[in-house]
Amino acid sequence: MAKKKTVYEKLCELASNLWWSWQPDVTQIFHLIDPDKWSELNHNPVLLLKEYSPEQLDDKLSSLSLHSRVNVAYRRWLEYMDRSDTWGSTNATILGHRCAAYFSAEFGIHESLHIYSGGLGVLAGDHLKSSSDLGLPLVAIGLFYGEGYFSQHIDKAGWQQESYTEAKTENLPIIPAYTPEGKPVMISVSTRSGEIFAKVWRINVGRVPLYLLDTDVPENSQEDRNLTARLYGGDQRTRIRQEIMLGIGGVKALEAIGIEPSVIHMNEGHSAFAPLERVRNRMHEDGFSFDDALREVAASCVFTTHTPVPAGHDRFDAALLEEHVGPLGDQLGLDHHALMSLGRVDPQNEGETFCMTVLAFKLSRLANAVSSLHGVVSRRMWASLWPWRSEEEIPIGHITNGVHMPTWLAAPMRVIYDRVLPTKWYYKTGQADVWSGIEEITPGDLWETHQALKNRLIHFSRDLLVKQAKRRGSSETEIGHLKTALNPDALLIGFARRFAPYKRADLVMKDMETFLKIIEDADRPVQFIFAGKAHPADERGKQIIQRIFKLTQEPPFRGKIVLLEDYDINLGRHLVQGVDVWLNNPRRPLEASGTSGQKVVLNGGLNCSILDGWWAEAFDGSNGFAIGEGRTHVNQEIQDDRDGLNLMKVLKEEVIPLYYDRNYDDLPLEWIARMKNGIRTLGWRFNADRMVMDYAEKMYLPAAGGLSSQIKGDSSL
Repeated sequence: MAKKKTVYEKLCELASNLWWSWQPDVTQIFHLIDPDKWSELNHNPVLLLKEYSPEQLDDKLSSLSLHSRVNVAYRRWLEYMDRSDTWGSTNATILGHRCAAYFSAEFGIHESLHIYSGGLGVLAGDHLKSSSDLGLPLVAIGLFYGEGYFSQHIDKAGWQQESYTEAKTENLPIIPAYTPEGKPVMISVSTRSGEIFAKVWRINVGRVPLYLLDTDVPENSQEDRNLTARLYGGDQRTRIRQEIMLGIGGVKALEAIGIEPSVIHMNEGHSAFAPLERVRNRMHEDGFSFDDALREVAASCVFTTHTPVPAGHDRFDAALLEEHVGPLGDQLGLDHHALMSLGRVDPQNEGETFCMTVLAFKLSRLANAVSSLHGVVSRRMWASLWPWRSEEEIPIGHITNGVHMPTWLAAPMRVIYDRVLPTKWYYKTGQADVWSGIEEITPGDLWETHQALKNRLIHFSRDLLVKQAKRRGSSETEIGHLKTALNPDALLIGFARRFAPYKRADLVMKDMETFLKIIEDADRPVQFIFAGKAHPADERGKQIIQRIFKLTQEPPFRGKIVLLEDYDINLGRHLVQGVDVWLNNPRRPLEASGTSGQKVVLNGGLNCSILDGWWAEAFDGSNGFAIGEGRTHVNQEIQDDRDGLNLMKVLKEEVIPLYYDRNYDDLPLEWIARMKNGIRTLGWRFNADRMVMDYAEKMYLPAAGGLSSQIKGDSSL
């Protein structure tokens, strides 16, 4: 008879699987155990439980009457893990035999796991969570960054400063990966300058195992031990060494674990060496020629491109490629020219560098962009790879990004959803008809719930502002002002994302005279929250941060414009759940998709955005606001001037009047109608469940079944 588990053991098991991170009732248990510690430890349940002995925790749970809640949560988790009647078990049965493998350079799953920098990683994390919820047979491959991405602090001059903190694996829900024989997995990748070794870790994301390669092992030189220390750190040599570990090493890791996937999904070009290692395997094991092996492997590979910005595509010179991929080229029977040609648009152009995106396109038979407009841009951008086709026939389709609803939906909003949506609606969030009940929400309920979330955001922001000011050595007077920053009754606009120049965080300040007028309007006040990091090497992005910071210090804007440091998943969660309006004004068409605004929609916030990325196919005139008419100008300065004018126009003539148009009960009924329309029309479409189902049906199943070569010319996906 099996020994009965203690409540302490049950909580430890719950903490070991990141399923808890999208279960509000489970996170609430950890929060209640010690609210201050929970916050201080960055919501890490592994660390929280280390604060108590089993006996101390049992006493704590008893005093809080939490035993039954722990038992219910544990039972729910077991049922979730064992559930067999999933979408995947009905609609993706072929993957049950041999799963899909999802390769990504970063994964944003929870703020306590620092292996992400921004949107690409958070999208990858949402992909894993929805795959788990849907029961889609999937494994994921990435790198374990011991120091993660940088923490951001703004100094007295408003300049971004970066720092790194080493993560301790014993404080994370991470375990070694094992071979079928029960040995810890260790793999190596050959380069001209020697072998690079990596151990492999496993993190459980619900039903999906995430395997992370870590080069911090004694077998490596100090340089190579540091190879996976930082995400997007170092020079080009570091980058290509990280990418051979992710691609070549990732395939070797799966093989060592005993997993032979039927599909390789490359999430951006960082992992594009993976198919080459698969080609080598087919040649070695099945006696195929290179051309035949390439044809077979490419049929089972799919590729997602994420950026229309040229600088976002990794390129390496011939010497770097030869040093790091030359040994694999030898095994493939390729000389240096043939190897380089795989990453060149023009194989005969000796002056062209090796591009990872080009390699990914050449080694996959299904490729997609991440929004409809991005599909158009990508087909134009990469048309030279298929010179015999018209632009419309370029085989790059699109699957628009979506967000994982349980992760980003605020618990109070979920209570409202539970009242008006069908029973167990959360299992069917990617279906349009499930959302029709949103119209039944009473305006007062929706508004008061939103106001409560807005107040929570404001209090959270004030606490952060005070901590930031104290760290900078600000005066007690200034700290006192920050304790009352932001007005709960004023329109609150949020802007938070990577501070890349093309995202134009300071566009709203282009006409400072008009900007000041809307800020100082006593009858219809407007306030802004800004957050975001600039890449350490992006001087222009840092200058934009500095400009905004200095504005927050000027008397007319003090307390009405705030800049919050160290944008991460936790800060993002508060922002998307509490703002009235989410501002997004990239330089069209450089926003591939964008997902932050999709998270805002779920919580009743309204988007005010350039018609770019996902918003170009989402805006219907009554579910948010559009900046301009989706036009671009060949002159960048003219486009910025025009967009700046259009932004002020929509704020003054649409957003602000609608927000302050109240009835006798102080309810902005037309605004609330737009909130409901946004949730109803967008909640199911820009949803990670719908996105993952699209990937399964349009990419994974054809690739797994060997059908992809038959639809090579399909650019509609």
